[in-house]
Amino acid sequence: MGIVEAAHNITAMGSGQQIIVLAHGFGTDQSVWKHLVPHLVVDYRVVMYDNMGAGTTNPEFFDFDRYSTLEGYAYDLLAIIEELQIESCIYVGHSVSAMIGAIASISRPDLFSKIVMVSSSPRYLNDVDYYGGFEQEDLDQLFNAMRSNYKAWCSGFAPLAVGGDMESVAVQEFSRTLFNMRPDIALSVAQVIFQSDVRHVLSLVTVPCHIIQSMKDLAVPVVISEYLHRNLGGDSIVEVMQSDGHLPQLSSPDSVIPVLIRHIRHDITQ
Repeated sequence: MGIVEAAHNITAMGSGQQIIVLAHGFGTDQSVWKHLVPHLVVDYRVVMYDNMGAGTTNPEFFDFDRYSTLEGYAYDLLAIIEELQIESCIYVGHSVSAMIGAIASISRPDLFSKIVMVSSSPRYLNDVDYYGGFEQEDLDQLFNAMRSNYKAWCSGFAPLAVGGDMESVAVQEFSRTLFNMRPDIALSVAQVIFQSDVRHVLSLVTVPCHIIQSMKDLAVPVVISEYLHRNLGGDSIVEVMQSDGHLPQLSSPDSVIPVLIRHIRHDITQ
């Protein structure tokens, strides 16, 4: 196993000709795809990995300078694809990983036959003529809460993000993976994500994009899906689901997994 494979805990399974790469968002790891993977392995080769900084990765490998922008994660993604000698893939990115895939596709569009974006946003902060959902004061409070008592913050943030009470399995699962992150790394990653702004590069993304969004999402207002649709440089399609929360593949698998499978299987032009 190569250094990249080991560092990112890469797993590959399935026997199909087409390759699907599944990438998780903040506070989770590849286990967030556990309800989707069994439906894909018969027909596809499925590749999963953990973003650096996830609780399942070695914190000693986390380079605060490299991961001070989303480009650092995009370079990792391209390195993973190169290491596995993947010539083209269907890329499914949750939350920030959808934007990471979009950035990576700008320099290497040939590697991505399509990008499926789940609960994704190009900017979380409100701006002139743009509604991202957060004011800077909101984010400052979030970061301060993470600094002061990370465990307490995890317990409060998880049900808000997932959209459920603390007793739900999905909330408990997200709480677990959040808490597995080293607090200083979690804070740095959260700051980079929530302060990011990739609106200026959306027009450079020419790979077909399938934009999938929950009707109600604490982190991503539903209007963001239309913003992405209008501003991406290639073909795109939007589906707003009746699900609640930022991790619908974990919290509402019975209704969400069929939607994901449909967008994976069918191209926009068909």
